Amino acid sequence: MRASRLVSLLLLLQTRGRMTAQELADALEVSVRTVYRDVESLGAAGVPVYADRGPAGGYRLLEGYRTRLTGMTGPEAEALFLAGLPGPAAELGLASVVAAAELKVRAALPGELADRSGRIRQRFHLDAPGWFRHPEATPHLETLAGAVWRDRLVRLRYRRWRAPREVTRLVAPLGVVLKAGRWYLVGRCEEQIRTYRVGAVLDAEVTAEPCARPDDFDLAAYWREWTARYERDVYRDQARIRLTVAALEFMPYVFPPEMSRAARAAAGEPGPDGWLETTVPIESVRHAHTEFLKLGAEVEVLSPADLRERFIATAHALTRLYGDAGSAGAPASPASA
Repeated sequence: MRASRLVSLLLLLQTRGRMTAQELADALEVSVRTVYRDVESLGAAGVPVYADRGPAGGYRLLEGYRTRLTGMTGPEAEALFLAGLPGPAAELGLASVVAAAELKVRAALPGELADRSGRIRQRFHLDAPGWFRHPEATPHLETLAGAVWRDRLVRLRYRRWRAPREVTRLVAPLGVVLKAGRWYLVGRCEEQIRTYRVGAVLDAEVTAEPCARPDDFDLAAYWREWTARYERDVYRDQARIRLTVAALEFMPYVFPPEMSRAARAAAGEPGPDGWLETTVPIESVRHAHTEFLKLGAEVEVLSPADLRERFIATAHALTRLYGDAGSAGAPASPASA
């Protein structure tokens, strides 16, 4: 453990430059006193670590000092090539670059570790998109990624869900994110940081005008906050329903995860007839109508009133379409289908 920590400390100083003892302690998840001891050990081993005094001080390596890729464990070598992700790399136009980098890293490893590093590709495969969802066409992804890398303003022609459907925006790109098989562009537009689905970009023109990247912007932190806010805000209403126990157990297979989780958490005890009441978060009346239809006759909407009225109208329409349902026997249970 200590040997691995010393290597990590050395690599932190090599990649980040000057760091305070507290910053090192936070990164390594140890005490500041442990950092002091580790720095002394590195110095005793011949590593040129220097301490700068004063408010802007900290530990740093001698200018120009670089350590070679050593100290890697077997499991680290095996996990190394999970980072390759050939599919996303190819979509970004980096497939050949990633392949060349992996080849060079493997060549730098000792024989046994080089062999173990290749095992991960033979045993694990990442397929990000969900079932029955084909990858979204993203013809402008490579252009947008290039604009992100070169810090250039990009003019987007974009299709959105509300009117006017087609808009043009001048965006300062900050990063691209792959989420559940879909690519998103994060960028600043009109002094606000916004998220654009790359598949909805109709045209992208990289300008010659540079854009300043905010010093304090953290793409991973922004994405965590944005997704949490999106998931929280998308379900703005609630529906009160009655349904059978079988239908409640069937919900995780056909409903969005947030709806099925909330329904199960709020479910009351079933009555003698096997029916129970619960509350479900919904995006809109129209969306809830589509979702609840998946449960057929094993769900009854209690509120809101306009959703219940929509189901009553649907029931009458189905009766007109199919006639007397009793002559054809009882409908099949969706939970047993």
